[in-house]
Amino acid sequence: MRPPDFWRHDASRLWPALLAPIAGLYRLGFLARARASRPQRASVPIICVGAATLGGAGKTPLTAALARRLRQQGRKVHIVTRGFGGSERGPLLVDPGRHPARDVGDEALLLIQAAPTWVARDRAAGAQAAARAGADLVLLDDGLQNPKIAKDLSILAVDGMAGFGNGWLLPAGPLREPITAAATRCQAVVIIGKDEAGIVARLPAGLPRLQARIEPINPEALKGRRWFAFCGLGAPEKFRRTLDEIGLDLAGWREFPDHHRYNERELARLRAEAARLKAGLLTTRKDWVRLKPDERDGITALDIMLRFEDEESLDRLLRPIFER
Repeated sequence: MRPPDFWRHDASRLWPALLAPIAGLYRLGFLARARASRPQRASVPIICVGAATLGGAGKTPLTAALARRLRQQGRKVHIVTRGFGGSERGPLLVDPGRHPARDVGDEALLLIQAAPTWVARDRAAGAQAAARAGADLVLLDDGLQNPKIAKDLSILAVDGMAGFGNGWLLPAGPLREPITAAATRCQAVVIIGKDEAGIVARLPAGLPRLQARIEPINPEALKGRRWFAFCGLGAPEKFRRTLDEIGLDLAGWREFPDHHRYNERELARLRAEAARLKAGLLTTRKDWVRLKPDERDGITALDIMLRFEDEESLDRLLRPIFER
C-alpha cells in the first residue's frame, strides 16, 4: 500500500483524529509486547539501526554505510535483517546467486553488497548464527522496535525531507512509536539529507547528531539520453528529487507501492511507454533486485551510497563498543 498523503504533513487533522483510537490500541499492544519480552544478549556486540517511522527513513543505506566503515577498520561485520517481503524465516545466510527477492526480500540483496547478510525473523537467533559463522559484530537492520534482542548501540535514522511526518502514531500517521520513546533508547541520530522538517526541534536535547547524505554513484553515465523512471519505494519523492538534482532528461515517471513485485503486464506497459517516448527505463537498485534476471534486460539501475559529513564523529560513537 502507498502511505496516505495525510501521513506526510499535519495540514489535515480529520483522518488522524478519526484514527487516533486505533493508534492508541496499537501503542498499548506495543508496550505490552515490550514488557512481556526478555531481551537476549548475543555473544558479540549488536549495533541497531532503526527508525521511529514506517518506511523511507534511509535505514538500509545507513546500515550498508556503517558496515563498510567498520570493515575498513578490520571488523568482521555481519548484518541481520528481517527479510521483509521474502518467504524465508531463517536464520539464512543470503547468497544472491541462489536467493531471489521473493525468498529473502529486496533489502537483503542490497545489504549483501556491503557485508555478509542474514535473514532472520528471530533476530536473536540470526545474531547467534552470525557469531558462529565468524562475525565479531552484528549490525541489526531495522530492529529498534524489537524487544527480544539486547543492543549495545542504537542509532535512529531520520530522513531530512520527510522527518516524522504528521507526528501521529500508526495508523493515524507514520510513527511506530512516539518520537521521544524511540529517541531515548538511542545513543545517536543520523539525519539523512538537509533538515527540512524541523527534526532537531523534536528530538531530546543532548542526543548526539550525525549528518549524512545520499549520493548517486557515477551519475554522469546517465546523462545524454532521455529516461522514463519508475520505482516502488516508501518515499518515491526522494528518488525523483535525486534525478532532478542530477539533471537528467526525464520523459516520464511512474510510482508503485513500496516493495512492489512487478508483473509481466506492468513491465510490458513500462517498456511500451518508454519506447513511445524514445526513452530508456531507469529505476532504483532496490527495485532492480526485485526483478527476475530475464526481466532486467534494458532496465538501468541507479546506484547510491550514503556518506557521513564527519566520519571522525562516527568513529568516536562506535569506539566505546570495542573498548568494552
